[in-house]
Amino acid sequence: MNIQRTTYLSLGTNQGNKLENLQNAIDLIADKVGSILKVSSVYKTASWGFDSDDFFNICIKVTTIHPPEKLMQLLLHIEKALGRQRKDTKAYADRNIDIDILLIEDQVIFSKNLIVPHSKMLERKFVLVPLAEIASAVIHPIEKKELAVCLLNCTDASEISLVNEKLKRPIPITEKYNYIAIEGNIGAGKTSLANLVSEEFNAKLILERFADNPFLPKFYEDKERYAFPLEMSFLADRYQQLSDDLAQLDLFKNFVVSDYYIFKSLIFAQITLQKEEYKLYRKMFDLMYKEITKPDLYVYLYQNTDRLLENIKNRGRDYEQNIQPDYLQKIHDGYKSFISTQQNLNALIIDVSEIDFVHNPEDYEDVINQIKKA
Repeated sequence: MNIQRTTYLSLGTNQGNKLENLQNAIDLIADKVGSILKVSSVYKTASWGFDSDDFFNICIKVTTIHPPEKLMQLLLHIEKALGRQRKDTKAYADRNIDIDILLIEDQVIFSKNLIVPHSKMLERKFVLVPLAEIASAVIHPIEKKELAVCLLNCTDASEISLVNEKLKRPIPITEKYNYIAIEGNIGAGKTSLANLVSEEFNAKLILERFADNPFLPKFYEDKERYAFPLEMSFLADRYQQLSDDLAQLDLFKNFVVSDYYIFKSLIFAQITLQKEEYKLYRKMFDLMYKEITKPDLYVYLYQNTDRLLENIKNRGRDYEQNIQPDYLQKIHDGYKSFISTQQNLNALIIDVSEIDFVHNPEDYEDVINQIKKA
């Protein structure tokens, strides 16, 4: 289980378009590190330890699943991506972006590469003023005093002034959505993505209980005979599971993510049922569909048929090995029709045919960023 850690970072710049530098850093931290919960005002101060242009400084509050050493590496990569060129010297110098870790929860870390709390933070007003703005009641883990008190005790006499311009805080997934449904064809990776999202963002996870359905293996052996009991049992189970889980609030989770949405029942029923069976099934479905909570975001993972067949083969479920390409195409056509006809559905289609978001962190990051910006 991933642990969410509340972290405070200091950002500074004294080169180029300073506000743009800070905003770019904020956006990359939101993409690669974690959710940004607070962004301080921008403060201007004279350069520290050398004569140069004034600095713009801010502090931000971030939650991240990355352990401290990994967090530091990510921040160094962000600095480099923004053009920072570190020199083999401890002398102060101009910089287009500087990102420092100030606090990580109440941890005290003294390692070769990382010291937390930041060893100089209590001596620098350009750090303490923006930090106290967003975390005045937070206790410094060594001083055992609130940061507001630490600011009052700071002996730094340098001038610091407020900049009128404000920076934008990227809105994290945890604030944008209460319920995300992830859908896709057989073997598209919807369960894998739902698990990853749940782990990273502390979301309540609802997974389809297909493995418990006794009709599923029989259906793949004799579709005509077992199609109706299979679809009815799936519909009943999906309705009960979603009704129960979506109605029960979990105070310790940020939102809900599921690897299916009940409308998939109708999509599969259209393919597998005979005409008269489908009419009866549709009556039952319409009654249930009215009562189900609709997702704030409906994510459809598209994979081409060849990739789906490869995934199905690799996961090795015996009863799936004889699935034919035309059956998968019919399912995709059903989803496509559903998405195009639902006027109030906030749908996001992500083509994952050429990526591997399970094993490649950059691919996963790209998928998450698409969800954030939906």
